[in-house]
Amino acid sequence: MNATRVAIVGGGVTGVGVARDLARRGVDVTLLERGELAAGASGAMHGLLHSGARYAVDDPESARSCIAENLTLREIAPDCIEDTGGLFVSLPDDPDEYLDTLTAACADCDIPTERLTSAEAREREPRLAAEIETALAVPDGAIDPVRLVAATATDAERNGATIHQQTTVTDLVVEDDTVVGVETADGTVRADHVVNAAGAWADGVAELAGVDIEMRASRGAMCVTTDRYADAVLNRCRPKSSGDIVVPSGGHSVLGTTDVTVDDPDEFPKAQWETDLLFEELTPVVPALADADTSHTYWGVRPLYEPQATGESVGFSRDYSVLDHADCDGLAGLTSAVGGKLTTHRAMAESVSDVVCARLGVERESDTATAPLPEPDAAMREYGLSGLLSRTRPE
Repeated sequence: MNATRVAIVGGGVTGVGVARDLARRGVDVTLLERGELAAGASGAMHGLLHSGARYAVDDPESARSCIAENLTLREIAPDCIEDTGGLFVSLPDDPDEYLDTLTAACADCDIPTERLTSAEAREREPRLAAEIETALAVPDGAIDPVRLVAATATDAERNGATIHQQTTVTDLVVEDDTVVGVETADGTVRADHVVNAAGAWADGVAELAGVDIEMRASRGAMCVTTDRYADAVLNRCRPKSSGDIVVPSGGHSVLGTTDVTVDDPDEFPKAQWETDLLFEELTPVVPALADADTSHTYWGVRPLYEPQATGESVGFSRDYSVLDHADCDGLAGLTSAVGGKLTTHRAMAESVSDVVCARLGVERESDTATAPLPEPDAAMREYGLSGLLSRTRPE
């Protein structure tokens, strides 16, 4: 394999986002993905385009990033998004004061909202339970993450990036306290800089260079119903917890999710209680779910980064961090992108690219916030990918 200016490890949405950003700045980039693109968390999430409302109360920094990138993605990637809107619905068992708290927090984060009566909410979503007391409308949406990854990768390649699927990185090449390349089964790729964008596997990649990253991987279960039970994203109006969201996806609904720490993102138990919990918590919102048929169930693993954290990962920030290891570990030539979520991937990629360009002496600024992504269907065919629900369906 050839030398490159920047080698990127990981072909999820962050990795391809970094490849696109750097390539559009004129940087020679090679991306290496051990499986197919979007094989990790990117291709196994519930398909929510976040408005930020889910984080407004406890994680306002993430919420502000979400609403900003929500608006950006609607402009640059409309073919990947269904503008469903979202509702936070309040049931009698939900905290009485939470809707007011959420409304105020959204206002502080510049997230637009609309307060609805029970009747108004059920006029929009007739399958909502009669017990719904009130609701808050927010600009959530539905997004196909695999289409987004494919379109982003295609734009990267059109601007000169090279993308390799089915290419496992087996080692990082370190010389004189500097990462100078990566080892793969096909040979060595020399690079002026390496970006670790391996998601939940980022700590393992960093370990190849003797660097410790305090990642916390968390599994989440999703159930897909054979029918579509709502046209808007439905959220339970309570502090973020397991089993609190229904996301429309084509002719289906995706019920999510759980949040359980795992030791190994490749090998972890998949518990029946998690899928049972989704229906237990969400049937009070949409009573018809009691009789719903399940198409399939799948699990994703979140790449959480919370140094020195203890306790349940459900409370961890969903913001991202960019680790320049020359500064934090005395190891030049390596930058790690950790944490974050699909909705904010573009901003995360821009932040990573800013750090890398500063190290390489590249002065060209990012234009990814305004440059449209190519149509995703051809991109999906080019990379041999299928959409979110097709790729998560067991064979």
